[in-house]
Amino acid sequence: MNLLKALAAVSSMTLLSRILGFARDTIIARVFGAGMLTDAFFVAFKIPNLLRRLFAEGAFSQAFVPILAEYKNRKGHDATLALVSQVGTALTLVLVVVAFLGILGAPWVAYVSAPGFRADPEKFELTVMLLRITFPYIIFISLVALAAGILNTWSKFSVPAFAPVLLNVAMIAAALWLAPYFDPPVLALGWGVALGGVLQLAWMLPHLTKIGMLPRPTRHFDDPGVRRILKLMAPATLGVSVAQISLLINTIFASFLATGSVSWLYYADRLMEFPTGMLGVALGTILLPSLAKHYADDSPTEYSRLLDWGLRLTLLLALPAAAALAVLAVPLITTLFHYGAFTAHDVTMTQRALTAYSLGLVGLILIKVLAPGFYARQNIRTPVKVAILTLVATQLMNLAFIFPLGHAGLALAIGLGACLNATLLLHLLKKHRIYQPQPGWTGYFLRVSLAVALMAAMLYYAMGEAQWWLAAGFLDRLTRLSLLVGGGIALYFAALGLMGFRPRQFARRAAE
Repeated sequence: MNLLKALAAVSSMTLLSRILGFARDTIIARVFGAGMLTDAFFVAFKIPNLLRRLFAEGAFSQAFVPILAEYKNRKGHDATLALVSQVGTALTLVLVVVAFLGILGAPWVAYVSAPGFRADPEKFELTVMLLRITFPYIIFISLVALAAGILNTWSKFSVPAFAPVLLNVAMIAAALWLAPYFDPPVLALGWGVALGGVLQLAWMLPHLTKIGMLPRPTRHFDDPGVRRILKLMAPATLGVSVAQISLLINTIFASFLATGSVSWLYYADRLMEFPTGMLGVALGTILLPSLAKHYADDSPTEYSRLLDWGLRLTLLLALPAAAALAVLAVPLITTLFHYGAFTAHDVTMTQRALTAYSLGLVGLILIKVLAPGFYARQNIRTPVKVAILTLVATQLMNLAFIFPLGHAGLALAIGLGACLNATLLLHLLKKHRIYQPQPGWTGYFLRVSLAVALMAAMLYYAMGEAQWWLAAGFLDRLTRLSLLVGGGIALYFAALGLMGFRPRQFARRAAE
């Protein structure tokens, strides 16, 4: 399979999911605004999401996929299915216990994750109720991550990429049609999250059956691969999830700030997730199985070339995305969220957070490419050391930025921490000669930077005044934003074309 086509397929599914995600958040903003109800829901939704990213999509996937690829390539179908069945059974048992403890200890979880809410008993109790509804989501979505790891190893990238669409559909339906039947209405969103987890898992199971990798319940856990996965998972939990831990700590800080701070950061983060999902997550998804295959085949040259391909593609697509987010912050936020209870003040506060976040977008996406460079080699120690250093640096920046910048300072610390993380990972990959840059990087960087500068200048002068965006109707905003985005993309790639860039230069096949 051509990796560029695979990236396009995954990005297309992610684009559909993100569009529905923005529709979901637009509806939530219109119905609930940015206040007590949304602060409580976003904290409650963040906790199982954090656990999913920490243990399922993060540490588990990075530990599981390289060993699964090794079994697939060296040990055959029966041994691979046995590994999948043992891992699936063990994961399910652990998840049930975690969900039960989460429901039981919801008040404690709410206190730790948002201690500032204790000053408002109504908000605190609502957060506890929502946590108890959403915590079972961790069971279903973590099993979805297991299925995704298997399907991606078999190069079935589009199937897992489509799954988040179902979560967004469930939450939209809950906000539009179930909310009137709950008191308070925001509880419907919690049930929408739980339903979304069930739907995603149901979508994955038939596709696992088609490739003969549907896990079977077992009482045996004696496969050496299971022990190796568990050994890798413990340190990988921190190594791949430093950004998520920082986001949780940010929630703790934000809970002491003005009401709405948690929601402003959430809406800005949602806009950041658009490029990180379409590019960062998609690149990491397609790179890890091929890197693991090159490592299993002892092909260091191909390993290095694949990393170089990923880094060049990241720069090509992430740098213009970061510039566009910063320049078009107000048009994006007003078009997506400025309706109903979401006020002009909310737009301004969200814009500050988004601009700060955008400074670290390239770093956030680079981590998705650089970290698999270690994990595909089953090297956990190095990225863990980097993660610990980055986490400490991020919290020091939080303390430095929160007083002069408020919630935007928290976003800035996340972005700068991601850049530090990526820089250290790149340095160590080069130092250990795992990655050796291909020729032509200086000219490549200068040409991309010039094209980005031209695009950013055009967007800045063409977007007009912020007041127009605040006052305009939805169709006017959407039309003008579409023209800006389309014009920016056209100018950027036209400039690259004039400087000699061609799509075929980025064609590369996946490791078979």
